[in-house]
Amino acid sequence: MKELAIAGIGLLLVAIIGFWYISTKNAIIAMDEACVSKEKEIDNQLQRRYDMIPNYAEIVKKYAKIEEGVFTAFADARKAMANATTIAEKSACSQQMESAVARLMAVAESYPALKSNENFLKFQDEFAGTENRLAVARKNYNDAVERYNRRIRQFPGSLMHMNPRDYFENPIPKAELNKAPDMKSILND
Repeated sequence: MKELAIAGIGLLLVAIIGFWYISTKNAIIAMDEACVSKEKEIDNQLQRRYDMIPNYAEIVKKYAKIEEGVFTAFADARKAMANATTIAEKSACSQQMESAVARLMAVAESYPALKSNENFLKFQDEFAGTENRLAVARKNYNDAVERYNRRIRQFPGSLMHMNPRDYFENPIPKAELNKAPDMKSILND
């Protein structure tokens, strides 16, 4: 009788540990899938941005003489994005495109007729909306990654030996982010 009770307790412990393992593993997998979903949303917003840029450039081109370097920068950024597979690569491509857009916007600011064009103003609003969506998608992704990474590093998740995910980070050093842009170099490139 005593042996049966010990076997029953042992079986109960195995069942509890098994249930705990499965539920913890499933929770971590769900968090990982949330990260994948949020990463895809970043991809969608980046693609939306990249699809808008040629139209933006064409509107500006009608009013301003734009150096070939601006269009080359857009083409290079689009090509890099098409080949990007990791979050770090996508982040670097995003920064490359932001730099090209800044150059184009600096050119656009030099033409008052362009700044008053209805199509240009509409496009600027739409582009600003896309940038906001992208910022929200990045934040949502980084929040999901933070929850996932915390879960796999804390007990009992740490027993699962899962790899942490990378954050979508700005590849520009923080010291550079606080500097005002050098408009002379942008306009003279």
